Amino acid sequence: MNTLQAFLIAIIEGLTEYLPVSSTAHMVFLSSYFGIQEDDFVKLFQVSIQFGAILAVVALYWKKFFDFSKINFYLKLVCAVIPALVLGKLFDDKIEAVLGNPIPIAIVLILGGIVLLFIDSRFQSPTIIQEEDITIKKAVTIGFWQCLAMMPGTSRSAASIIGGMQQGLTRHVAAEFSFFLAVPTMMAVTCYSVFLKTYEVSQMKGYELILKSDENIKLFIIGNVVAFVVAILAIKFFIEIIKKYGFKPWGWYRIIVGIFLVIYFSYFK
Repeated sequence: MNTLQAFLIAIIEGLTEYLPVSSTAHMVFLSSYFGIQEDDFVKLFQVSIQFGAILAVVALYWKKFFDFSKINFYLKLVCAVIPALVLGKLFDDKIEAVLGNPIPIAIVLILGGIVLLFIDSRFQSPTIIQEEDITIKKAVTIGFWQCLAMMPGTSRSAASIIGGMQQGLTRHVAAEFSFFLAVPTMMAVTCYSVFLKTYEVSQMKGYELILKSDENIKLFIIGNVVAFVVAILAIKFFIEIIKKYGFKPWGWYRIIVGIFLVIYFSYFK
């Protein structure tokens, strides 16, 4: 993977991490299009640049994250992230196996798009209009909904937002809580991949081959900075779109892209 490819993948990560379109699917497809060999560093890069996207949420909602007088806010996030931590560890190997096959991911992209077409009409009577009204029980339930995103192509953002709406949150509040929940979730995934999995690989291949190369460090820095900047713009854009048009535009996007990718990988790749 060269610098330009890393730059473009980071743009895709920043654009899609908080949109209901599956950032993993987009990065897998772009890497495949470029013909990038999926070695240990590439896998690590695709996960680690989520750190830049994490910082984007913290930067935009810094008053929320650094208001230490509201302990209940942090408690809700901790409880909501536990299902993903437990199930993610249990199904880690199976998830990685699916990542190697783009066709199932494209199909999930289409199916998720169909779901998004009907979400707005399904949940029309929200009862929770601010984050403070979300109970611990509802937060945990949203956390379990988020686990649906363990299937590559599902979208963590879409799963948690739908879960929020199912629990009575407005679209806006569900989207924002999804952003908040992304911080501990992606922080855990990033730390697990960067430290634990890298350590496991380093025992076999040499730690310096993964992280201590000057070129790799440069790509990490570029990827996280680009993902950070683009994610800030994407979050603001998404909030405005969801307020005005709901989820249908994203549903049609997923369906169109998914069909194109099924055709592409079935007949041209």
